[in-house]
Amino acid sequence: MWIVLSCFILVLFIILFEYRIRKPDHITMYESRGVIKQRRWRFYPRHFSLCISGTVHSVVKEVDAEAKGHLMLKFRLTVSVAPSRQFLPTLIRVGGWNKNAVLQATKELEVRLETIIRGFTEKYNIEEFSSEELLKYLKGQLKDVEKTSGLEIISINIQSVEPADEKISEAIRQRESARIFEQTEIANQNARVAAAKARTEADEKIAKFEHTLDLKKYDLNKLKEKKEIELSRLRVEEELSLKIKQMDVDRKEIELLTKNPEIMMLTPQLARLAEASQSLRNARTVVSLSPTEISSGTQLVDVFKNIFQQVASAIDKKEDEKTE
Repeated sequence: MWIVLSCFILVLFIILFEYRIRKPDHITMYESRGVIKQRRWRFYPRHFSLCISGTVHSVVKEVDAEAKGHLMLKFRLTVSVAPSRQFLPTLIRVGGWNKNAVLQATKELEVRLETIIRGFTEKYNIEEFSSEELLKYLKGQLKDVEKTSGLEIISINIQSVEPADEKISEAIRQRESARIFEQTEIANQNARVAAAKARTEADEKIAKFEHTLDLKKYDLNKLKEKKEIELSRLRVEEELSLKIKQMDVDRKEIELLTKNPEIMMLTPQLARLAEASQSLRNARTVVSLSPTEISSGTQLVDVFKNIFQQVASAIDKKEDEKTE
């Protein structure tokens, strides 16, 4: 019993001493028949496995390269890499079987970057060099970096590019400043010209609209005056027609009264006048004529005299008959 217990304690001690718990974002590898494989278990034997960090590693690389004319340029790059889980054997072959395999592979990548940059700068003059073109060239050359180095490039950036000689650097900065100033002045001039052109076009449009509005106002006023003239003409014609009709009626009445004086007795006005004359012997009848009727009233005076004489004689005869 004690032997079994001792063996159990010994095995437990060996397990606790040998096995470790894999940390998050760590890669555990082992070798099986000459092939590097990855352990998927949570626990791994530390003496028979290699555990490396799977986090991102960032490095800053400064490269001195020579352009055309034997002018030196200084490059400052930042590269972020991480171990590629698909090409772990390549990573071990480049970086070695140790915990710093990623750092060793990164150093090999830095050497390759330096070679690519120097090969690129030898083709261009300082004036023709472009950091955007270099970055594009680097990305094209590093497409197979996972297969060759076992690293995955997360990002690569060019922080600065400047000549090694301070005088050349200052001259380039002044020239670039002058170029930027010139472009700024050109842009400002174009903006002023565009603003003036837009303002002129707006003024022309406003003047055109105002002219069109004035023409429409003139047409409306002309049409209004025409309508007013037409309305005045219709009003005058209507008044003239009414006066002509009234004159025709008056003329017909005068002719009728001239031919038949006795009809005057049938009118209510003359009947009341006759009654008044019967009650008041000295009563008088006043007939007022308007200025427009004076011309036609002179013809009626004689007619009214004859009528009144006949009426007066008839009334006298009736009174004489009553007294007898």
